[in-house]
Amino acid sequence: MYDQAPPAPPLADAQNPDERMLRPALWRGWRRRCPQCGAGPMLKGYLKMRDHCPVCSEPFHHHRADDGPAYLAILVVGHIMAPMLHIAFTVWRPDPMILATSFSIGCIALSLYLLPRLKGALVAFQWARRMHGF
Repeated sequence: MYDQAPPAPPLADAQNPDERMLRPALWRGWRRRCPQCGAGPMLKGYLKMRDHCPVCSEPFHHHRADDGPAYLAILVVGHIMAPMLHIAFTVWRPDPMILATSFSIGCIALSLYLLPRLKGALVAFQWARRMHGF
């Protein structure tokens, strides 16, 4: 069907300025910084997106993370806390109220830590893959 192999995707370098590197964008998003310049804050408050970057004026108004960060936070927190709960219960056998209280506080703290970082990383992923405007 094909006489030759399809062309290779273009490399991201100085010769192709339109290519957006995924890994640096994700790292900047995780730090809640602009995925383009890495200097300006992406979030206004705890989870509210800015309309644009105050440093490089990259627009953010069209990026939507919706429920993605919450789903990812639940996934990560569940995969961390469930084995820890099992280990704590089988090894130390604490009082049920102490176990429930400590793990509730741990789950809430970890969720609150992860939510804005996962939102920044998800928006940075959208930016790097040019998935805006949906």
